[in-house]
Amino acid sequence: MPRLKNIYAQRLHLPDADALQRYPNLAPILHSVIDWALIRRQYDELVKYATALRLGTADTESILKRFTRTPIQHPTYKALSELGRAVKTVFLCRYLAEESVRQEIAEGLNVVENWNSANGFIFYGRHSEIHSNDIESQTVSILSMHLLQACLVYLNTLMLQQVLADPAWFARLTPADWRGLTPLFYRHINPYGQVNLDLYTRIPHLDPLEA
Repeated sequence: MPRLKNIYAQRLHLPDADALQRYPNLAPILHSVIDWALIRRQYDELVKYATALRLGTADTESILKRFTRTPIQHPTYKALSELGRAVKTVFLCRYLAEESVRQEIAEGLNVVENWNSANGFIFYGRHSEIHSNDIESQTVSILSMHLLQACLVYLNTLMLQQVLADPAWFARLTPADWRGLTPLFYRHINPYGQVNLDLYTRIPHLDPLEA
């Protein structure tokens, strides 16, 4: 669910022509009436394309090319647009009316934004951008970043376990602290310069058979 920064510019679409009279106070933000008849006529086609995308038998780019091949708008594309207006209107109504929805969106996006900043931190070469068009080079870069991600989360989790194993620290955490506990932190890491490794000391970890 997106966080809409320009919420003031959003418009609600009418479920039927009489809705404008039922909600006069919303008139400034009400827009066109949703064409439910078109959605019903194209329902089978909508299901077909959605299933193709879900199963991976067709990609989004090829479907969009089919929809925009001629100047005349494809009826299934128009039906998708109408369905999108309906879904967006429902979402906007929930977003404005329910505080819990806004809180859920903010919490989820804060996690994602924090993780994206961590990715930018560990994938710092060439400003965190992939400049090569070579598929093999791109694959190596992304797999290397995934390896660094896994190592970062693994080591942070081990450190958290060590700290929380101390009853004094464990008792200090409040319910709010437990909710905010995450292994997605990186300010203790120096990605530049020399890294000293102690090859004679093992990192404490749980035996997979005991976990």
